Amino acid sequence: MNELAYDPCSPDFVTDPYPVFEWLRAERPVFFHEPSDQWVISRYEDVNALLRDRRLGRTYLHIAGHEEFGQEPESEFVKPFWDLVRAGLLDMEPPTHTRLRRLVSKAFTARMVEGLRPMIRRLAGELAESLVAKGGGDLLAEVAEPLPVNVIAEMLGVPVADRHLLRPWSADICGMYELNPPQDVQRSAVRAAAEFSEYLRDLARQRKDAPRDDLISALAQVVDGGDRITEDELIGTCVLLLNAGHEATVNTTGNGWWALFRHPGELARLRADASLIPAAIEELLRYDTPAPMFERWVLEDITVAGIDIPRGAEVALQFASANRDPAVFAEPDRLDLGRDPNPHITFGLGIHYCLGAPLARIELAESYGALLRLAPGLRLVDEPKWKPGFVLRGLEALYVEC
Repeated sequence: MNELAYDPCSPDFVTDPYPVFEWLRAERPVFFHEPSDQWVISRYEDVNALLRDRRLGRTYLHIAGHEEFGQEPESEFVKPFWDLVRAGLLDMEPPTHTRLRRLVSKAFTARMVEGLRPMIRRLAGELAESLVAKGGGDLLAEVAEPLPVNVIAEMLGVPVADRHLLRPWSADICGMYELNPPQDVQRSAVRAAAEFSEYLRDLARQRKDAPRDDLISALAQVVDGGDRITEDELIGTCVLLLNAGHEATVNTTGNGWWALFRHPGELARLRADASLIPAAIEELLRYDTPAPMFERWVLEDITVAGIDIPRGAEVALQFASANRDPAVFAEPDRLDLGRDPNPHITFGLGIHYCLGAPLARIELAESYGALLRLAPGLRLVDEPKWKPGFVLRGLEALYVEC
């Protein structure tokens, strides 16, 4: 094996990247991958440190133009996509990020998130009951996908009649995050970004004039020392909450159940002891990381594991590899639902630590809990296939019987 085995565009790699990661951690923990023009970082220690290192950023546009970083200026047709994305927290750096995260945190509070638990429990139960009543089906389509979409829609205040629009918009926008997306994927992302932005702008203006008990209203009313969230920032924040929270939660549900079906002893252990659910969720997040890779731009020259990486380069931080690093996790390729400690980095670290992590944990706990309780005989029908993307890694479908 060599570093050429690392190929995030290969279906074989997407299906099982872990042998390649094992080799990379041991032999090439830092190397330049020419096809993606990225430095690939695979060890936990290095990924952990770089996530906290302010010499790296999600963007470089706060300090330099595209040309200075050796990048082609973006074509005009993708402008609606980037206008939307760059208005959200994920693609901001301080001081703008610091200001917006402070404002968003005043509305998106831990108390507000915990207050959603009864609604999430009810929705998870209804979806599980429906799956059981049908005798089974695609677990992703029947449970994993509708739960976070409806939770986020309820939280934002999106009318029930419009909620069917959210999942397609989210899927199309997230397609742009894959490496070198083709033109048709870019066009779909741009169209979805424009439509979603227009929809949310109209909704935000309605809520500003006539506030309700929802997050869009709360964000529109946030004031801190005279500072407010702008309309573009509000829209970018709402889109980020849907995309980041929805795609990762769906993948964790599907990937996690697929892991449990492959480890019947651990599944039996979980079925026998529901108190294991919180620890099990953490282990499933670690074992098959739903967002295996995050990218950062190098804002100042750095050295990683003795390798110099220059300003203007892009690094690909391999979360999935870091989460299987034997230097941190005993028997990392073993699924252990009681693993303790479990310092996985699935939600990131540093200033970009996932804002929606508490909500995702509640959704996952209630979803798994409902299925374990209402479908105790849940079993796999067919071995699933992985979707082609690697930046967001998940199954195409997961067919089960109850």
